[in-house]
Amino acid sequence: MINKRWQFIFCFSILTCCLLLFPSLSSTTEIVGPEIKTVNNELYVTAGLLLDGKQAQDLKNGIVKEITFYIDLFRIWNMWPDEFVLGKTFVKTLRADPVKKEYVATSLHGMTIVEKRFNELDSLLKWSLNINDLKLTNIKELEPDDYFVRITVESRLRRLPPVIGYLFFFVPEKEFTTVKDSSIFRVGHIK
Repeated sequence: MINKRWQFIFCFSILTCCLLLFPSLSSTTEIVGPEIKTVNNELYVTAGLLLDGKQAQDLKNGIVKEITFYIDLFRIWNMWPDEFVLGKTFVKTLRADPVKKEYVATSLHGMTIVEKRFNELDSLLKWSLNINDLKLTNIKELEPDDYFVRITVESRLRRLPPVIGYLFFFVPEKEFTTVKDSSIFRVGHIK
């Protein structure tokens, strides 16, 4: 009886230590920015993504990564949930051929597809994981109020057909999802 109790305490303490220590030791994927600027009444957003070491190594070893960027503009409400105003989506597919030492990035934005080839992993990551001066909207079209931009980045592991996805709900489809909000900015004059 005492022996089983000590085994339970030992297993519980090992599990607790693993849960507390390993998340702090692992690096995470991080969003850089978002930075907001207004030029000639146009709202521009700049943001980027930093992959952790494991994800960069997976990509270097030939595992395809599909990374989706959601850039959304929200209007702040005091007593209600924030209002979604507009958004843009980018889907970036990153592939590497370890034998040829060639890296390929494909970017899909709306109906536009851009494919680029690189000789180095760093140049692939710099081009595909950074969004520079994306024109989001004209601020004259917005109601005078406080706003913020939310950047959401997710990476898909696999795409399961809907029926199989419902049956195997315990199989993860996303590798990570990261969200970061910009600082609050004011548009127009509030009366």
